[in-house]
Amino acid sequence: MAVCAHCGKKTTFGHNRSFSMKATNRTFKPNLQKVTLYEDGKKVKKVLCTKCIKTLSKTA
Repeated sequence: MAVCAHCGKKTTFGHNRSFSMKATNRTFKPNLQKVTLYEDGKKVKKVLCTKCIKTLSKTA
């Protein structure tokens, strides 16, 4: 579910770094939104990241 339908952006992993530089695991989640778009004259619901929503609205 947590994947952008347009660019394929998904959850990535990294580390939190405390003051002592101890590394603990964390996740970076994309800002995904459910959006209704028109494709070939039909309404289609997709899950897109906000960057893709912004670029698609510029071209439309």
